[in-house]
Amino acid sequence: MRTIDVNEAIDNNPFGSFQWMVVGLCALLLIVDGYDVFVAGTVLPTLIAEWGLSKPEAGALQAWALFGMMFGALFFGPLADRIGRKKGIAISFLLFTVATLLTGFASSPGEFKVFRFLAGLGCGGLMPNAVALMNEYAPKRLRGTMVALMFSGYSVGGMVAASVGIGMIPQYGWKPMFFIAAIPLLMLPFILWRLPESLGFLIRQGRQEQAKEIYAKIAPSSRLGSGDKLVFNETKGASASVIELFRHQRTLRTLMLWVAFFCCLLLVYLLSSWLPKVLQEAGYAEKASLLSLFSLNFGGMAGAIAGGWLGDRFGLPKVVVGFFIAGALSIALIGLNASPALLFLMVFVAGGTTIGTQILLYASVAQLYNLSVRSTGLGWASGVGRIGAIVGPTLGGLLLAQEYPLQQNFLIFSIPAAISALAMLVFAVSNARRVEEPQPVTA
Repeated sequence: MRTIDVNEAIDNNPFGSFQWMVVGLCALLLIVDGYDVFVAGTVLPTLIAEWGLSKPEAGALQAWALFGMMFGALFFGPLADRIGRKKGIAISFLLFTVATLLTGFASSPGEFKVFRFLAGLGCGGLMPNAVALMNEYAPKRLRGTMVALMFSGYSVGGMVAASVGIGMIPQYGWKPMFFIAAIPLLMLPFILWRLPESLGFLIRQGRQEQAKEIYAKIAPSSRLGSGDKLVFNETKGASASVIELFRHQRTLRTLMLWVAFFCCLLLVYLLSSWLPKVLQEAGYAEKASLLSLFSLNFGGMAGAIAGGWLGDRFGLPKVVVGFFIAGALSIALIGLNASPALLFLMVFVAGGTTIGTQILLYASVAQLYNLSVRSTGLGWASGVGRIGAIVGPTLGGLLLAQEYPLQQNFLIFSIPAAISALAMLVFAVSNARRVEEPQPVTA
């Protein structure tokens, strides 16, 4: 009879085809998630014309999805800690794909808001659970890289939404953009079949046979006997409660991560919403302003992958601090009204250090908390970040209404990045001082 720690097995075995499948499935989920999040922005101009909406009314349509994402992150994170990651992901995926499909049948702004809120609930719930699952199956030496690689699917989804919208909306209108959700809905049976449950969750539930089946795929050369027992070093962790996030000397680090999440998502949605409009008003051609949005998202993908790779080698806190400092500088420099080449470079860096750093923050949260409260920690951090996402576009509109000079606008826009850098510096110092100790076992 042997007692085998699955954490050690994952860390010490090669990253095999089974784990690559988990990366691929989670990335696919986030591509669909990213499409759903960004599709509303692609159809907004058409909705304004068709329904005669004012700009504040049109902005409210987007806000309902963001509110849904906030509540979804807060609800589905703790739920998945109790019912399992796989079920949490499946429920979230089903909710947002069905709601997105129904949005195509909306005949009024009121119906549109309801469906977008429901879709937002699912989107907000899927993201933290996918991160938690990927974080568990990746060895520590590759964890940041794999989470970032998986999460880059989110940016791909946004690019798909924009690309499909360019070809489809002029010919067929806005409704088919939402009917496309029926395609990923057909993927759900395949996902339920292939996506594994959390190995730690199965062990906590005493489902040893199911856990052994998964373990055999992670370590195919290891032969388990009938008397062998799999353990997870956090099997008997504390209950999934938000109060637990502030225990074991985690209060300061939890609060600093929340500050960074709030400011980071504020920046992501501020830049995504207003960057093209601000640049057009500054004299850049319409094509250049739209290309800047593509550059922003492309930078987000590159920043996430590069940041994950760097984080695995130098530590995520150090890399995140550096990224936020670079973000503050690049956003401030966008306002110099420079040549298009320099502009796109600064926007690319800004995307990498805002959209990309958002993904690194998720990985930082996943590494801070033990298994039993990991989804709760991810859900609450994401929920706080969603408040920033709601504030960002609104704050941008208020600032632009003041008609400040271009340079002053972007200097103000850079402030949240500077605050995030300071918060993560405090987090990094606190993390370095903390001597890692085993979590206490509770009954």
